[in-house]
Parts: sequence; C-alpha cells; structure tokens
Amino acid sequence: MASLYIKDSETAALADRVSRRLGTSKTDAVRRALVALERSLPERSSVAILIADLDAWRRDHPLPPETGGPADKAFYDRLWDEAD
Repeated sequence: MASLYIKDSETAALADRVSRRLGTSKTDAVRRALVALERSLPERSSVAILIADLDAWRRDHPLPPETGGPADKAFYDRLWDEAD
C-alpha cells in the first residue's frame, strides 16, 4: 500500500487538521479535496480555452482589408530614419 508523504510542513499540517475534522486519514482528506477541485475545473484544457478566446477576439477585431497596393519602402525608411 502506498503512503502519502507531504514534504511541505504547512500543507501536511493543513491535511492533518482537515482529516481530523472529517474523521478520516490524511490520504482520504487529500483525495476528497482533489476530487472537489477536479469537479470545479472546466472540461476543456487551458490551451483549448485560450485558443477559443483568441478566435473570438479575432472575429470581433478583424484585420482591415488589404489595399492591394505595393508597400512604400521610402515611407517606411523615413519612419525609421533610414536612408536608401
């Protein structure tokens, strides 16, 4: 049987206090806490949520249409104080 070893003393003390209040082992207290946390998490991964949020932002903030004209190199050179 595997045992639960918590290296952090504050976390171990918290697990001990909770397990005493529940009348269970530390392992059961930690299991209950993790099950409750897992239930509160969204079904999708954080990467999937980020991609969906970025997609929605891009839909709401589209790029302007292309002009079709050539880039004006002289204009951009003047912006950056560069000579030809």
